[in-house]
Amino acid sequence: MAPEFEKAAGVLEPNVRLAKLNTESEQSIGAQYGIRSIPTMVVFKSGKEIARQAGAMGMSDIVR
Repeated sequence: MAPEFEKAAGVLEPNVRLAKLNTESEQSIGAQYGIRSIPTMVVFKSGKEIARQAGAMGMSDIVR
């Protein structure tokens, strides 16, 4: 999914910021947000979670 993520980031910047979290090295953050499967995309607006989707996605799905 990494190449699709990078493509989506290129389309969405500067209006939307995409970031990755390595849940193996940052287990406490993964636990804080209840991330149980990889990949999981969490959407935040003004610091609050507004959407969540688990599973691999293509660029168009990420942008949508």
